[in-house]
Amino acid sequence: MRIALIAALIAGGLAAQASGGGRATGFAEGATIDTRQKIIVSCFRGPWNDVIWDRPNSKFVESLVDVGYDYPTAHAIAERVCRDDRLVGNPEGLRREMIRIYHESPARP
Repeated sequence: MRIALIAALIAGGLAAQASGGGRATGFAEGATIDTRQKIIVSCFRGPWNDVIWDRPNSKFVESLVDVGYDYPTAHAIAERVCRDDRLVGNPEGLRREMIRIYHESPARP
């Protein structure tokens, strides 16, 4: 019974993610910054309105690495941006926040 419940929860979460799951599409694609490369701000939001499961998608972290951040820094930045409750449902806010962070802590190519 317990295993079936866990499997159902996992399957439901994957289905929500695959289908867009309401807020799961809360991201801004392709915030272009001075680097002449794109930083793709993309966060998995989950089906809740609260910041619970919010995490950066891999393409967000990889795009930060591509512009010159080391992996731990890229992951920390992406995690910080995606977990900010002020930016939930605010693609333009996500874009502006990433631009602000980039200008305050530029990547080192």
